[in-house]
Amino acid sequence: QVQLGESGGGLVEPGGSLILSCGTSGFIVSQTHMGWYRQPPGKQREWVAGVDRRGVHSFADSVKGRFTITRDNRQNMVYLQMKDLKPEDTAVYYCNKVSPPFDYWGQGTQVTVSS
Repeated sequence: QVQLGESGGGLVEPGGSLILSCGTSGFIVSQTHMGWYRQPPGKQREWVAGVDRRGVHSFADSVKGRFTITRDNRQNMVYLQMKDLKPEDTAVYYCNKVSPPFDYWGQGTQVTVSS
């Protein structure tokens, strides 16, 4: 049974940094194209970053150069390192498989960028 749990969000000032964590179970992260998504207030969920089984990274243009996605194969976890955060990065962040995502979504973690 797939389980996903995100953590690490919070309130940060513009220009600040955060590291989000995603705990998983029920599948093997190293064999899965994993990604991070976000849902800004009043908007639809959007894909943000991904790392495929070969370790190739991909990012949405809006976060390229500021966000990094990594995974810990031993712990079966995925991380999103975010720097130079902007108010438009404010959203609930989720991790999930990429194309297509699992039907199950975790509770997400709120990131608020504000002064």
